[in-house]
Amino acid sequence: MQVTATIAQDKYATNLVTERNHNLLADEPASENGSDMGPTPDELLMMGLASCTAITLRMYADRKNWAVLSIKVNVGMERKDGKTLFTRNIYLEGSLTEDERKRLLAIANACPVHKTLHNPIEIETTIR
Repeated sequence: MQVTATIAQDKYATNLVTERNHNLLADEPASENGSDMGPTPDELLMMGLASCTAITLRMYADRKNWAVLSIKVNVGMERKDGKTLFTRNIYLEGSLTEDERKRLLAIANACPVHKTLHNPIEIETTIR
């Protein structure tokens, strides 16, 4: 799995392309000298966690045939004292028992992006 980011001389509009040829634009807000034409890299990271959580919960609820009408996931992020804190709030609409809600919380914590962010990460970088 791979994505490519390309930036020219426009501050700081960056074209992002996935291997499956999906495109997205990242940028910085005007307050940071960007053009505010897309989400910031931090917003993209939070979007990844939010979308992965929602998709994982939808897949599980569908597999169990649970009456989940909609799922909304809000993610916030704060860096403080050398630590990054993500806050994730999940809103479920539908007729669910307390046990089903508890199970969905456990499933949310098992989404692939949550697991990635929760475990040690190594980044290998080369310049070519």
